[in-house]
Amino acid sequence: MTRLLRFPRLLCLVAVLALATAAPAAAHNVTAGADLRIAQTIAGTELTVVIKGTSRVPGPLRIGVVAYEPVTPLRIGLQVRSVEDGRTVTGTAQAAPRDPPYEELPVTRTGPHELTLRAGDEVAVIPFRVLVERGSAGDFLIYGGLFLAGTLLVGGVLTGAVARPGSAMLLAGGAAAGVTVAAMVVVFESSLPPPPPDGAAPTAATPVGGRPFAQGKVATVPDRPAEGEEFTLRLDLVDGSTGRPVDDLAVHHEAIAHVVVTSEDGRYFRHVHPLRTAPGRLEVRLRADRPGRYFAHAEVERQDSGGQLLTGAFTVHPAGDPAGESLQAAAAAPRLRPAAPVAGRPATIELDAPGDVRPWLGMTGHLLVRSQDGAFMGHVHEMGTPGSLLRFTFSFPEPGRYLAWAQYATADRIVTAPFTVDVAAAGSAR
Repeated sequence: MTRLLRFPRLLCLVAVLALATAAPAAAHNVTAGADLRIAQTIAGTELTVVIKGTSRVPGPLRIGVVAYEPVTPLRIGLQVRSVEDGRTVTGTAQAAPRDPPYEELPVTRTGPHELTLRAGDEVAVIPFRVLVERGSAGDFLIYGGLFLAGTLLVGGVLTGAVARPGSAMLLAGGAAAGVTVAAMVVVFESSLPPPPPDGAAPTAATPVGGRPFAQGKVATVPDRPAEGEEFTLRLDLVDGSTGRPVDDLAVHHEAIAHVVVTSEDGRYFRHVHPLRTAPGRLEVRLRADRPGRYFAHAEVERQDSGGQLLTGAFTVHPAGDPAGESLQAAAAAPRLRPAAPVAGRPATIELDAPGDVRPWLGMTGHLLVRSQDGAFMGHVHEMGTPGSLLRFTFSFPEPGRYLAWAQYATADRIVTAPFTVDVAAAGSAR
């Protein structure tokens, strides 16, 4: 009888140790079944591509395109390609401001894929992974333990019925062991990391301290853009330790990169999301309505590295008819508390918005702040204030004048409220 009592305890110990030593998933933003949303500035408008999570493979992959600015009927060509076997399927998505129609494209395997978007002569290639949840070792032990317990219990009853008490006790002990294993797994499973989904990237050794920041170069095509004429802003990213293109950007705040382009005087402002046109290369088409010096600030995040801000500058030259683009639809000026912020201390910025505000880039509102000389760029999000009032908190790092833009999205457009802030030094006379 003593041996029978030790046997289930030993099984429990083995099961718990096996689960406790399971390796956690190390991939960034890997969630099976979740939707992937990626903002793209393409065909002159701001769109968000939605790749719905899939629960089985082979199965349908649903893709839709949400428009955040007024668009004429805009159809986006879609192509999904498996990186592992090259299988390709194509379709078309219709951009819509809300509840877009979803194109269903069949996928036959999990793992790395590429989504190619085509709008006119613009092309973007978005890497992503098809992920499907897999059953955990805990589920196997729970259901296996219960099945074993049930089988042995029935066997014990039948054995006891034919007057074999020794065998019946042995079978009953085995049934108790199965129930104990299942119960212990139920207790401890919630504290254990889930297994990586099918299709997740293989776990690789991360350098101590994470991957190095990317080095970025900002350029324009042509290299002398003219006012009123379309040009391409290009961002090339390389790894400083290897010189190779950086092609492991993580999706953060629903984009692989956030780029803010402003004129030196702040009268031109664009918050855009460039297209990946080649490994390590991001591009977006723009049109500036005034000559002068411009700043470009790009927020990117490498896998296993962290967020970073890349900066660059370029010049727009006088030429032609300035029929370009400037600030998006404007709103009333925000209110500041205190009215004269102090460097290093939090300030509150409030903005009245209409009742039809909808999330954009995963947030209700965005605040972008630039120092007058372009050396500093800050980006914070709305605090989740209920109702139509948008509220931001920001600490200006140094005294001086700052240019700022508060942004939010309504049913059919992105609204921008530009304003300036004069920040006093701590301890100065007010």
